[in-house]
Amino acid sequence: MINLLFWTTSERIKAINHNIRHQEDHAIMSGRFKALMTIALIVPALIDCAGHAQAQSGKQVTVYCSILEEQCREGAAIFEAATGIKVTMIRKSTGEVYAQVRAESSNPRGDVWWGGPGEGHLQAASEGLLTPYKSPRLDELYDWARAYAEKAAYQTSAIYLGALGIGYNTKVLQSKKLPEPKCWADLLNPQFKDEVQIADPASSGTAYVFLATTVQRLGEEQGFTYLKSFHANVSQYTKSGIAPVKATAMGETAIGIGFMHDMITQILDGAPVKTIAPCEGTGYETGSVSIIKGGPNPDAAKLFVDFALSPEAQNINMKLKIYSIPSNKNAVLSHDAPKFSEIKLIDYDTARYGTPAERSRLLTRFEKEVKSLAK
Repeated sequence: MINLLFWTTSERIKAINHNIRHQEDHAIMSGRFKALMTIALIVPALIDCAGHAQAQSGKQVTVYCSILEEQCREGAAIFEAATGIKVTMIRKSTGEVYAQVRAESSNPRGDVWWGGPGEGHLQAASEGLLTPYKSPRLDELYDWARAYAEKAAYQTSAIYLGALGIGYNTKVLQSKKLPEPKCWADLLNPQFKDEVQIADPASSGTAYVFLATTVQRLGEEQGFTYLKSFHANVSQYTKSGIAPVKATAMGETAIGIGFMHDMITQILDGAPVKTIAPCEGTGYETGSVSIIKGGPNPDAAKLFVDFALSPEAQNINMKLKIYSIPSNKNAVLSHDAPKFSEIKLIDYDTARYGTPAERSRLLTRFEKEVKSLAK
């Protein structure tokens, strides 16, 4: 088993790029079949994978969803059609779900946590809030995804990969005569005062990846020096990681920090947005799915995790123009997806920054030393 988490930067990027190129080739071969991906085909595939799905008919599953609202709804509809299991879908940001799972640990109400960067899932796993599950779908995943699940002792599994980037509204920049940012350092330009939006890392997995990326990229002391200067240009810390992306697309802010695949969705919908991978290098998320320990519907939860790891679930992204990198080898990868071979990735340490102690420490320091600053 390849342990991607402990490879050097060059080894890790080489492995990711090899997998992505393989996916791109597969996407070409799979394109002809895109039109055939209907419920008529999806339902038998899921039932075959689940094996005992019919026996679960009439039951229910509660899913805390940290991906986009549209993905949550589409996934619930497909899963219900395939299994007859009623899905109660609750959409919240990564930090909010983590807090809820922790608060409910003595009497869990949720069964599955679907989506969001892996740091939150790994923290929940280390606190004993998740149940290990080795899905039969794991053999269908790329090496980096299988390594992630193995390292987490199968308490969480990977469903997608996404690179952090900068998005900017070209019309807003032009109207305000602002320069186009190319690097993280550019965001400290005083011309961008109150022109940047990013989520709060305490509630958003996306923003926590930014925090951890900054600290890892520059070293902690220099990283917090950067964050304090960056704070002066932030107009708003939003609750959800997708909010700055949408605000940028609507021209409510000049610049938004988010995952590049979310920016591409807005671009393909006609928004005057450009997205770039910062020149210094950037971190990335490993989107995850986990079973909540002690949830009321453990059997249905396993079926839902199998579904989340399936090409049928991961192809929802393609349908909704969401261009993260799927973990299943048989899922379709759009040619519009970010080209990881063209992105400078740092050797992002998901395992370290997903630990409770490190995450709590960084968030506490950010709250005290950055968010508390006057502008």
